[in-house]
Amino acid sequence: MWTAGRVLCLRLSERGVTRLCVRRQSKTSSSSSSSHSSSRTQAEKQRRRRQRDEAILSGQHSTAEDCAVKWSEKKRIEYDVLTPPGAKKDISGPFPSAYSPDYVESNWYQWWEKEGFFRPEQHESLPQAVEHTFSLCIPPPNVTGTLHLGHALTVAVEDALVRWRRMQGHRVLWVPGCDHAGIATQSVVERKLLREQGRSRKELSREEFLQEMWKWKNEKGDEIYQQLKKLGASLDWSRACFTLDPGFSRAVTEAFVRLCDSGLIYRSEGLVNWSCALESAISDIEVDSVELSGQSLLCVPGYEAKVEFGTMVTFAYPLEGEDGEVCVSTTRPETMLGDVAVAVHPDDPRYQALHGKQLRHPFTLRLLPVITDSMVDMHLGTGAVKVTPAHDHTDFLLSQRHSLPRLTVIAGDGTMAPPCGHWLEGVKRFDARQQVVEALMEKKLFRGKKSHAMTLPVCSRSGDIVEPLLKKQWFVRCEEMARKAVKAVDEGQLEIIPHLYTKTWKNWLSNINDWCVSRQLWWGHQIPAYQVQLSGSTAGQQEEHWVWGRSEDEARQRAAVKYGMNPEDLTLTQDQDVLDTWFSSGLFPFAMLGWPQQTPDLQHFYPNSILETGSDLIFFWVARMVMLGTELTGQLPFRQVLLHAMVRDKHGRKMSKSLGNVIDPLDVIHGVSLERLEEKVNEGNLDPRERLVAIEAQRKDFHGGIPQCGTDALRFALCSHRMQGEAISLSVSQVLSCRHFCNKMWQTLRFTLAALENNASAVGTLEQAHWSFPEEERDFMLVQDVIREARSLRAQCGLTREKPDMWAVCSPGQARVLLRFDSTVQTLGRVSRLHLYCPDNTDRPSSVGSIPPPEGSLVGVVDHTCQLHLHAQSGVNVDKQLLQLSQRRDKLVLKLEETLSRVQSHDYQTKVPAHVRQQMESKVSALQQEMETLKEQLRALQETQRR
Repeated sequence: MWTAGRVLCLRLSERGVTRLCVRRQSKTSSSSSSSHSSSRTQAEKQRRRRQRDEAILSGQHSTAEDCAVKWSEKKRIEYDVLTPPGAKKDISGPFPSAYSPDYVESNWYQWWEKEGFFRPEQHESLPQAVEHTFSLCIPPPNVTGTLHLGHALTVAVEDALVRWRRMQGHRVLWVPGCDHAGIATQSVVERKLLREQGRSRKELSREEFLQEMWKWKNEKGDEIYQQLKKLGASLDWSRACFTLDPGFSRAVTEAFVRLCDSGLIYRSEGLVNWSCALESAISDIEVDSVELSGQSLLCVPGYEAKVEFGTMVTFAYPLEGEDGEVCVSTTRPETMLGDVAVAVHPDDPRYQALHGKQLRHPFTLRLLPVITDSMVDMHLGTGAVKVTPAHDHTDFLLSQRHSLPRLTVIAGDGTMAPPCGHWLEGVKRFDARQQVVEALMEKKLFRGKKSHAMTLPVCSRSGDIVEPLLKKQWFVRCEEMARKAVKAVDEGQLEIIPHLYTKTWKNWLSNINDWCVSRQLWWGHQIPAYQVQLSGSTAGQQEEHWVWGRSEDEARQRAAVKYGMNPEDLTLTQDQDVLDTWFSSGLFPFAMLGWPQQTPDLQHFYPNSILETGSDLIFFWVARMVMLGTELTGQLPFRQVLLHAMVRDKHGRKMSKSLGNVIDPLDVIHGVSLERLEEKVNEGNLDPRERLVAIEAQRKDFHGGIPQCGTDALRFALCSHRMQGEAISLSVSQVLSCRHFCNKMWQTLRFTLAALENNASAVGTLEQAHWSFPEEERDFMLVQDVIREARSLRAQCGLTREKPDMWAVCSPGQARVLLRFDSTVQTLGRVSRLHLYCPDNTDRPSSVGSIPPPEGSLVGVVDHTCQLHLHAQSGVNVDKQLLQLSQRRDKLVLKLEETLSRVQSHDYQTKVPAHVRQQMESKVSALQQEMETLKEQLRALQETQRR
């Protein structure tokens, strides 16, 4: 919709097509710059992808790592002791001589679940229990899906977090869930019905089709949970929720009604992204941009032959009542049936005489006015722009500016609509494209066709080409909610890790559009809005009347009050559409705990402690949870967001069904043959070239299949990568290496148990011990920092084998910690002896000496109260040390200036929370202390150099 606060501009995109765009007035950066940058990024991605595919097909990836994948089948040793379901595994017998995942991992999970180890109620029985709560939810996988390695990474990271918190004695809740996945699930069941019964959805009533949906869900829906259990996820299954469960559905209805009441949900006619294959609207973030370098033939759902894209057609509109014509260019000639005007710049000398003139449409004979708009760039293209408001987002805005009609010429099923005329009515849109071009040739109005680089919008759900269509839908106003989400991050109330995504968060939310939440499906939450038929009015009247409510009775009462009529005189019809799946998913952190009811779980575990998910969901899911959670509960749904990297294959390609390179984690856990891997690729609906690339990649990467690695090895391999990078390129050889490490751990266990064989009390002590040592964990942070600084000082002096003496100048409390971990510091820091010196003699440990470190020592700053000193030995390269320290000082100056600029900003005291300000003060103090130390070291070295 056209709203105040926006301006219309016309530009020539990177593809050379004259286009209109919307830009917020507050933005200073140009839209075209952003578009060019996006285009270059997409083009670069396409180029790299082609290079990777060619490398796979040409055999360039035969590297040393491929040789490491060679493996021999290990003997599978199974645990064969009869164990009733839920009983504890008996491990009193002799252990196998070699590690076997089948033996080690079997029979534990059912016992853990039966004993309630994963439930927060278990907290009361923990010997190390503390009054802290830790809660999070798993990103709910689609009910249709099977797990891939991205899910396995999520499970590995989140399970490590919750087990660590349980070890620390926290009350932990990790909630499993499953998403109804409206589009994906409905598509699966529709294909199943067509295959098995030869019937389409439209041949069934809504109730009959939903019965088939629930039948499929009840048969297949539990598979995803079983896979999560195979991965060892310690989830509280007693609280598992499905997004179409009755309780969750009540939460969705409540959310919709509240947002409507507050004016944040409204109904309006506007252009939406439409998938003709799904016959449904989709959101902006479900549209993928595919870059075409020029003329290309692509597969499109519903078409037997490939469809041509990447061409520019130029044709002429004749002037009405006089000689002359105006030429326009388009990549979508079929939409010219919906043209209602041609726009030119008012100062363009070529069209001065045409202002206010009219053009005759060659097929509909409609008159098209020549309108003027100062935003048209006269230097781009022909300088004349065809205006199709009902099928182009920017033309729609132009129609609002000039009060132009909007003519829909493409129907929801992708066929041409009646206004096109009998010759095109019912013809598929891309078939009509060629017919329109041929008709223009017959009328001698065709002026040329050429190859043209362009960006093609593709539905990520169906693979269909997205068609902008004019529809009346329900929209969520996002601007104010997005502003609050940005503010929460700016003020430190919400932390996004890694911090590099903070900028992405702010940029996206600052330019967010209203969110269309209507979906033309049957599987999902039917929108709780009702069209009101007033007594005495007819169904064909132009104005629509809508109300909403938690039930039809409530909606009827609302309508009676709103229109001043008796409830029995009103006819209500519920909207047939359902809500976008991401709307219900956005409620997950609090709906899973019983909201809107004030349940004990909601009171104890909301807000969640953290959200951990893939970086690709930051907009799909994370931003929407923050916006909806803040609006509906008055609180942020979580305090931290931890984003892990995307998992890619060994060749750096994103794992995707469309590429055929998805690895099922169960295949890595249990092992699989190459033949079965190839069968899975052939079962998918891949483009022939993609199938060829996928199979060739499998033959190179898994020429002997995938060996059995086990759950522990897979999770260890996933967690051993840098979680917060851009991508994790995982190869099976890495997982196999982790299995070998598991074997080393197994042999260590066998050796330890053998050594303790005659000491039953020691074994019993090990079994009863808990694993929470909060004081030691806290103290060891200092030890780690001291060791890190000791290694740094050794490197500065060029020491490799020598173990020098060092002095730690610290507080009495720090001295006690370093005394307790003295051997650890000496071993890991490669220090002969660590001398301790406390300038503050108060409460100094008796074993701490009173002699300060030698003058002229190199000094490393651990923190603002602890320094490490290394006496410079003879033979040390003073010039090299001076250079290193100078470089370190220069970096420190920049870091200190940057930190001080933040602290001294005019709104720092009002915007930044007190705990964050305290952390920054400590950081500034430590940096200033390190700067003074560096200056002293430089002076000492310069003195040595002069001597």
